Amino acid sequence: MIKQHKQSGFTLIEMMVVVVVIALLGAMIGPTLFKKVQQAEETRVSQDIRTVVGALKFYRLDNYRYPTQSQGLEALVTVPAGAESKWNGPYLETLPKDPWGAPYQYQNPGTHGKEIEVYSLGADGQTGGEGSNQDLGNWNIQ
Repeated sequence: MIKQHKQSGFTLIEMMVVVVVIALLGAMIGPTLFKKVQQAEETRVSQDIRTVVGALKFYRLDNYRYPTQSQGLEALVTVPAGAESKWNGPYLETLPKDPWGAPYQYQNPGTHGKEIEVYSLGADGQTGGEGSNQDLGNWNIQ
């Protein structure tokens, strides 16, 4: 008597069904996941900007003005030239970077209706844009 060994495994059809199901799940979940990533980036930028603007307000209380454009945000972590007697910092331990690894930008005087502006140029590092490339600053964050 010869015993026959039945081969076990998956057929091509079964494999194709699994691949199609995985692709459908990815197509449904993918856009939602990317939207959450963009929302998390915007939330982080908002929190960082609020922190930096708060530190700038403390700087202003001590020095009677905001840092000049040339002093920039660096004036929050190191003593700027000419402000040694009034500077009571550091106002921040380190300057935060935006979610894309770029330093936050500083504008004094502001150009969007604010006295000073702190902003990120977004993922592309260019002025303007939409979605993740949008400029986010203290004039348009919530």
